[in-house]
Amino acid sequence: MSLFHFLDERTPLTGRLALSVEYDGTAYCGWQRLKHSPSVQGALEKALGRVAGTDITVHCSGRTDSGVHATRQIVHFDPPVPRSEKAWVFGGNANLPRDIAIRWIREVPGDFHARFKALARRYRYVILNQPSRPVLERANATWCRDPLDADAMHEAAQVLVGENDFSSFRAAGCQSKTPWRHLHFIEVHRHGPLVVVDIQANAFLHHMVRNIVGALMTVGRGAEGTDYLARLLALKDRTLSDVTAPGSGLHFVDTLYDEVWQLPKEPLGPNLLAFLGEWTGERELPDCRMVDFRRRRQIAPDDKPAP
Repeated sequence: MSLFHFLDERTPLTGRLALSVEYDGTAYCGWQRLKHSPSVQGALEKALGRVAGTDITVHCSGRTDSGVHATRQIVHFDPPVPRSEKAWVFGGNANLPRDIAIRWIREVPGDFHARFKALARRYRYVILNQPSRPVLERANATWCRDPLDADAMHEAAQVLVGENDFSSFRAAGCQSKTPWRHLHFIEVHRHGPLVVVDIQANAFLHHMVRNIVGALMTVGRGAEGTDYLARLLALKDRTLSDVTAPGSGLHFVDTLYDEVWQLPKEPLGPNLLAFLGEWTGERELPDCRMVDFRRRRQIAPDDKPAP
């Protein structure tokens, strides 16, 4: 699959548009627009507004926290004026800071919604496990100077797979109405000095991935056994759980949608993990209520979709 695509500069795009955004979240308070701090949403809306010559509001597939990065944040908006594919991408990027970039833009049907049509979200947490502090990777990996047992971390994490109450791994200020989430898979692998936690779910609670990784690092250091995550999960109490891992190591790498939307496929980020060679959407989604619901399949009348 080619990474390169010809950008049409003649055909005006009309109707709802979807785009993919990559960003380094170091300098931002997170995705969501705020009055008192810089945000990725605010920067993107400002750049697109300059291309359109008027205000634009965008909607994302999943909000990220302060300092968290993204390589495939899917966004949609309804353009107030027609512009070509090249105008939106090149014009948007010309008005964006260097730590945010539009990767592609496409026309989508009017009922597409970046958040509510998403089937799954995927994150990768990158840990640089070496005695000396990182230099080139200092902004996009978390440094751990203590030796980590990646195999023990992977074993401990498997208890989280499936539909569970993740109260022990949600932030105190989490606004979700329910702590239940369906975790599709979680894998921990070592690649030289890099320890990578790869995790996918239907959706995530506030700080959920970082809280899971914080507990896994405790297991990796040998301070707790491989039953540690099971014990924390059973407690259903964040105040009795472990530390929150730093945001610098967390990367939002994929949002999965039904094939009917025909969104472009991309290699999973961040680019320092390109040697893994996996492209988006290669793994089968588990059979669950939320996937069935959003794919418009028939479900039992009394069976409500999972959050």
